[in-house]
Amino acid sequence: MSRDEARARAKALVSQMTLEEKTAQLRFNAPAIERLGVPAYNWWNEALHGVARAGTATVFPQAIALAAIFDEEFHGEVASVIAEEARAKYNAQSAHGDRDIYKGLTLWSPNINIFRDPRWGRGQETYGEDPYLTSRLGVRFIRGLQGEGKYLKTAACAKHFAVHSGPESERHGFDAQISPKDLRETYLPAFEAAVKEGEVESVMGAYNRVNGEPACASPALQDILRGEWGFEGHFVSDCGAINDIHLHHHVTSSPAESAALAIGAGCDVNCGTAYVSLTLALEKGMVTEEQITRACERLFTTRYLLGMFADDCEYDAIPYTACDTKEGDALALRAAEKAMVLLRNDGVLPLSQRVRTLAVVGPNADSVTALEGNYNGTSSRYVTLLAGLRAACEARGIRVLYSEGCHLFKEHVSGLGGKDDRIAEAVSCAENADVVIACVGLDGSLEGEEGDAYNAAAAGDKLDLRVPQSQRTLLAALEATGKPMVTVLCGGSALNVPEGNAQLMAWYPGQAGGTALARILFGEVSPSGKLPVTFYEDTDDLPAFSDYAMAGRTYRYYAGKPLYPFGFGLSYTRFTAGDARVDAAARAAEATVTNAGDRDGETVVQVYVRAKDSADAEPNAHLAGFARVALRAGESKRVRVTLGENAFTVVTDAGERVTPGGRYDVYVGLSQPDERSCELLGARPEHLEIALPRG
Repeated sequence: MSRDEARARAKALVSQMTLEEKTAQLRFNAPAIERLGVPAYNWWNEALHGVARAGTATVFPQAIALAAIFDEEFHGEVASVIAEEARAKYNAQSAHGDRDIYKGLTLWSPNINIFRDPRWGRGQETYGEDPYLTSRLGVRFIRGLQGEGKYLKTAACAKHFAVHSGPESERHGFDAQISPKDLRETYLPAFEAAVKEGEVESVMGAYNRVNGEPACASPALQDILRGEWGFEGHFVSDCGAINDIHLHHHVTSSPAESAALAIGAGCDVNCGTAYVSLTLALEKGMVTEEQITRACERLFTTRYLLGMFADDCEYDAIPYTACDTKEGDALALRAAEKAMVLLRNDGVLPLSQRVRTLAVVGPNADSVTALEGNYNGTSSRYVTLLAGLRAACEARGIRVLYSEGCHLFKEHVSGLGGKDDRIAEAVSCAENADVVIACVGLDGSLEGEEGDAYNAAAAGDKLDLRVPQSQRTLLAALEATGKPMVTVLCGGSALNVPEGNAQLMAWYPGQAGGTALARILFGEVSPSGKLPVTFYEDTDDLPAFSDYAMAGRTYRYYAGKPLYPFGFGLSYTRFTAGDARVDAAARAAEATVTNAGDRDGETVVQVYVRAKDSADAEPNAHLAGFARVALRAGESKRVRVTLGENAFTVVTDAGERVTPGGRYDVYVGLSQPDERSCELLGARPEHLEIALPRG
């Protein structure tokens, strides 16, 4: 159905509604209008890495882990499965009259904010720190969710618009002061791509203000969104954000004023309670019925596009049995395998056939929570790290010794136990094993959204880059045994854990995480994930968390030596990339990639660009293109990488994107061109210099 047809039908339907009925439809929990055949509908549903919070569904790796795969096509496959399951659950639940929260077709995903600071607890929900990577994955996720049929399969939502990435404790009253350059260069490109390329049906406003204007009631942001980019879908507030306008931002003094400000600026549906005051705002002349009608028409346009009032919607036939399938589980396993990043390895991995006893230790070893991340569904197929390793070891005749080792963050495990009450057991396991697998890190109780995480002092954000003291004590004790140790980190953000002969970033790997881990540790799969964020040594090198200027943060602006750089990840095999070429006119680069090792594997070709002659260029080269490639041992392949439309542009201080012309450095290889990446990989990307006219 075309938008014009859906809009016409929406107008006709809304014209039959009373003012009271129209106003009620602007709340996230819209009531039924029985006389018009309109069922109740709850706009709030989540699908960040699987259908969330409404029972059984495939739980894929967390969004930040999916970003580590660096694969647009694969990302679209994941989104397509999520959309299929969302429709399956919607069809079944609505057939039983269940139209509760988390059961609709408007999915408030993806989160395409920029993960600019490793302390942000919600950074795990994003695709990392780079605007280009975020743009490409965001567009593919949106397309996968919305489908290519006559109707929308589901309606995606790009959030949180805009300039939003912590601190969580200040988000309700925070004013993000941002320069025109940083706004256009870093914070807006992913949203622009979501609207123009992804044709996203919905955009969600953020809690914070942006240069003084509440994001959910910002004329400046709406001018960009609807005026400049041509967005035609509906706009939804973050939950409670409109009440924040008077309660915390103090821009208005009452719910009616806040509601009037938001709907006047173009916010169509309110997640929260503020729009209950729209009737009062209308009576006081703060809003017009035309504004209410406009918002209502936008919302029903989306419902018509979803085929909710159609008898020929191709997705109505999707059965409940399309949810939680073995095919979905297989895709979740592939995703976890591709996402895990090998950070270091002195040769202990893959595990030798001589290993006869394995110690699996740590608070995340047998934790389902460590698989899930946040905004997750509930799987019927969880394989914890311990379960995956035990199954692999049993098949190989290897004995497994297990100890929780310590609590995730408390001093003791047992309620009446003394401090470090599992250390002796953990050390005993290590002493009797050939290799120790230490499963440590974080989970959603330590990093996440305000109100969800346990660490109330930080409201879900991290205070530093270390694991909790309980785990540091455990790791020190294990390392003191002298046994080879592999540290497996669960988490959604940068960590600095110095212990271990090898270290694998497992992220929050989803329902098949344990199986994926075992396949990687035993060498059935070569690790191939790449970091979508910079791992720093310490936060002392970073600007203040509340400073939204990009200077000094992320790989594009950081001047220090990172612990592990953006785009970095080791393999069990050795890849080379050479004979690079760049065709600027065609916006493409290519190189011959060879698997020079003795194992099959996958890697990611990365292209970075910097305008040499422009004072407006970022300090460091920026990612301009990437392509994942699978190669058998000894195989070579010519790989072509499409470059983004902004590859050869810069953004001026005034916020204008231009092609400056002159000389450009182009780097084609398997990493960034920075010294740390070259040091860790022992190889450099090929460097080419090209010249372009000013555009």
